[in-house]
Amino acid sequence: MFLLKSIPKVDKFIARKEFSELPLSLVTTLAKEIVSELRENILSERVTTFSEEDLVKTLLQRYEELTKPSLQTLINATGIIVHTNLGRSLIDADAFLRVKDLVTNYNNLEFDLDSGKRGERYSLISKCVCRLLGCEDVLIVNNNASAVFLILNTFAKKKEVVVSRGELVEIGGSFRVPDVMKQSGAKLKEVGTTNKTHLYDYEKAISKKTAMLMKVHKSNYSIEGFSSDVEFGEIVKLAYEKGLIDYYDMGSGHVFDLPYGLDEPSVLDYMKLNPSLLSFSGDKLLGSVQAGIIVGKKEYIKELKKNQLLRMLRVDKLTLALLEESFKAVLLGNKEQIPTIKMLFCSLDELRDDAKEVQSQIKQNIKTKIVDTKTLIGGGTTPNKTIPSIALAVDAKNIKVKKLQKLFRERSIIGRIEDDEFLLDFRTIQKTQLQQVADAINEIADV
Repeated sequence: MFLLKSIPKVDKFIARKEFSELPLSLVTTLAKEIVSELRENILSERVTTFSEEDLVKTLLQRYEELTKPSLQTLINATGIIVHTNLGRSLIDADAFLRVKDLVTNYNNLEFDLDSGKRGERYSLISKCVCRLLGCEDVLIVNNNASAVFLILNTFAKKKEVVVSRGELVEIGGSFRVPDVMKQSGAKLKEVGTTNKTHLYDYEKAISKKTAMLMKVHKSNYSIEGFSSDVEFGEIVKLAYEKGLIDYYDMGSGHVFDLPYGLDEPSVLDYMKLNPSLLSFSGDKLLGSVQAGIIVGKKEYIKELKKNQLLRMLRVDKLTLALLEESFKAVLLGNKEQIPTIKMLFCSLDELRDDAKEVQSQIKQNIKTKIVDTKTLIGGGTTPNKTIPSIALAVDAKNIKVKKLQKLFRERSIIGRIEDDEFLLDFRTIQKTQLQQVADAINEIADV
């Protein structure tokens, strides 16, 4: 009973000087919660003693946990450039500053400056994209999954879509092509086998109910050995002959030739085939913001814009502005302004120099060695294909490798374990972060 009487009154407790600069309404809410919990714990005998100072510390801790940003800046030392768990592609700081004035002021998002009447938000970016890709028109939605759904719902609702059985993929977050097709109202007609599909499989599957021939990029996996699939160009030709729509869900589309012998065709390559529709992600190898980019023939883009679902899937001014910055950078030959592309093309010599710079600042009581390694681009972009990289292997006294990984993670550095060694891969460590990496290693050396 004495402990219950010792519980401070909420109005007096929140008047303490420790809370004087905090918002009263939130402090009051937290104080009521803490006092209520304390009372319950005393009655259940889980608490036999407490001090008001303890309650102050608890409230301040909860306040900090509640108000600090949930998204935090990390150093990606995994070597995986398009790392979905770490936010995928980076946005160039200068590009972000260029759009700052635009998005912090009123703008012509849906206003035609020539006519003084309502305009269309997608027309603002279409000139740049169409010039770069050689397409008739473009539509931007909030991600590539939305693009797939919108296309299928618009052109194949209650109709059949022919897809190779070997392309019925599932990617991150349990996103499955067959399930998306079902939700869109389209009817899946799978052809071929898991490892082999031929053009005649598509041709034999076409009926009066067929609306579309669809090809899907094999994100996150590849089929090796006794296997074959149908080139998209053959699908485009067959669809044209049969009066059908051809559509390629590219997953991650890129608009430049890839280095290190990677032979994935680009969006530019596929546009030469004069396809009906293509779609790809904005935040993968394009190196921009999250978006689903649909390109193709004007007549089909026009129909997509009429679909009422588009209002739920459309993007805002910030996405359009940043996406246009990325397309303009490629169009003007300034690919180095896109961090994803810059990291991908960075030479091994430059990566090795970065590793040496960090190594030169490390204390003597921690062992490191510079190693040649391989990494993935990530994001399902080039399945099972690696690119060379340079890493720093860290060996800190008798700290086990899992513990070492945790110590770096506590310092906002995410590395990887390979062959029972902890590696910091410089393919994805920014030059502005080298000092922070060196400081973290030295801190851990003193643990």
